[in-house]
Amino acid sequence: MAGGGAVDAGPAVRLYRAEWSTNCERVGLALAYKGIAAQSILIEYSNRQPVIAISGQPLVPVIEDAGQVINDSVSIMRHLERRTPDPPLFPTDRARAAEVDLFIDWFERVYKEPPNAIEAELGNEKPDEDRIAKLSAAMRERLDVFERLLEGRDYLFGEFGAADCVAYPFLKYAAGRDPADDETFHVILTEHQPLGKEHKNLRAWIERMAERPRAY
Repeated sequence: MAGGGAVDAGPAVRLYRAEWSTNCERVGLALAYKGIAAQSILIEYSNRQPVIAISGQPLVPVIEDAGQVINDSVSIMRHLERRTPDPPLFPTDRARAAEVDLFIDWFERVYKEPPNAIEAELGNEKPDEDRIAKLSAAMRERLDVFERLLEGRDYLFGEFGAADCVAYPFLKYAAGRDPADDETFHVILTEHQPLGKEHKNLRAWIERMAERPRAY
């Protein structure tokens, strides 16, 4: 596995996932990097019973690892870090680890707010086009944050890690979308954060990340 460690000889993790899921791809990248064997259980959004039965809630991803059940992509990555510390997803230096923690919190609370709000607005009988335009502008402006982070770096914090797993499944849509992927949220990510000529670092990172293995 490119960029990963030796294959973990422990029992396989069971990963409950759905097609095109951004959060599931986060976990797939992390599992492959750590060389952890995974049994992929693909569910349909129209039938979430397998996920509910194992975790008591309907959202993917969920993993079952030696009888322990964890949901939420970031929580799963932190579990994998404790389970298999090498190669590390999170910096071992406390200050750099804090920086990554702050980035992940910013991504979950700030970066994801505009596309989520656009999706909600589009669900209204009469979407507020002015609000959508402002949210769209915020998404485009935030591409510059990632462009600057990648100045002189191959990955967001220098070495491949959790920040890349968290951000890539969302930012990859800036470079295009598989026509078979027609989920509204993913269409929003494609249409409202298009890469420009000024985003050379970000484009190269997206291409680099696309080549990394997934555990499914």
